Amino acid sequence: MGAIIRNIEYVFPDQKITNENLLEAFPDYDFDKFEEKVGIKNRYWVTENETALDLAVKACLKLFTKIDSKEIDFILYCTQSPEYFLPTTACVLQNKLDLRKDIGALDFNLGCSGYPYGLSIAKGLINTGQVKNVLLVTAETYSKYLHPNDRSNRAIFGDAATATLISFSEKEYFGDFLFGTDGSGYDKLIVKNGCSRNAYDFNAEEKVYGTNNTYTDNNLYMNGPEVFNFTSEVIPEFTKEVLLKNNKSIDDIHQFVLHQANSFMLNFIRKRLKIEEDKFYRNLSDGGNTVSSTIPIALKNYSQLNNFDEQDVIIVGFGVGLSWSGGLITIKNKL
Repeated sequence: MGAIIRNIEYVFPDQKITNENLLEAFPDYDFDKFEEKVGIKNRYWVTENETALDLAVKACLKLFTKIDSKEIDFILYCTQSPEYFLPTTACVLQNKLDLRKDIGALDFNLGCSGYPYGLSIAKGLINTGQVKNVLLVTAETYSKYLHPNDRSNRAIFGDAATATLISFSEKEYFGDFLFGTDGSGYDKLIVKNGCSRNAYDFNAEEKVYGTNNTYTDNNLYMNGPEVFNFTSEVIPEFTKEVLLKNNKSIDDIHQFVLHQANSFMLNFIRKRLKIEEDKFYRNLSDGGNTVSSTIPIALKNYSQLNNFDEQDVIIVGFGVGLSWSGGLITIKNKL
């Protein structure tokens, strides 16, 4: 008894924001150097009246051109851009997709570590015999949280949604997963206002961080140096722990697919782990950092590149929380 990823689909919003577009707003910044170092050329943002749920519906409908939507037994919806405080967005998604009513549906609020979490939950639901087909959706619109004059975050983050079908299989295609949490770093990547602790403040004071990046407590704030320090200290060793948990060495793995935060950070991790470049996938140029969607987008694109039957892949997500997660999966070609 086991679980397998049968298909992955993703969508970006129609509104494409190039580095040339950002240069018009920030003429004093060297976006050529940014592209070379960070690896991002384009990102896509929703319009004012478009939401993460709208993207999620499109991603799921794209998936349903390949599979029968009536197969779905459970929706796992990963987002930090919910449609409402309540109800659960997964319930709204069930209705919009006209799925069966005898299914489970829940949201979980995680960012860049969310996809491995979702796969692990799906594996548990399937391997305990509760369901046979899980629809794992990631959808994020961080662009709605960005201050117009926050050049750093506007250059990094893009919006996207993905839909993954995980199904029962006679053979197990999922290995073991590990997780990590350090809530003492909760304020290193945060939107402070707008929820229960602090109400949205229409007169919020503008603040400056880094090199003339403006934000308010209504907006997304990221302490880049601290997030990098956390990543560089924790993720290389954690990746080794995931390998050890699955009784694998680096040589046993066909590809490492980590959260696509930025190219500089990924290259730092790769070098620390002494992994060859052709085994360490980077997929940032078109789309940027799409939070919980980066890993499934990368898996989809990687699976389309080469002809193979099956490959063992280590996936690792890390970020807001602070949280991290990872595991071993075996993927088929042309997801």
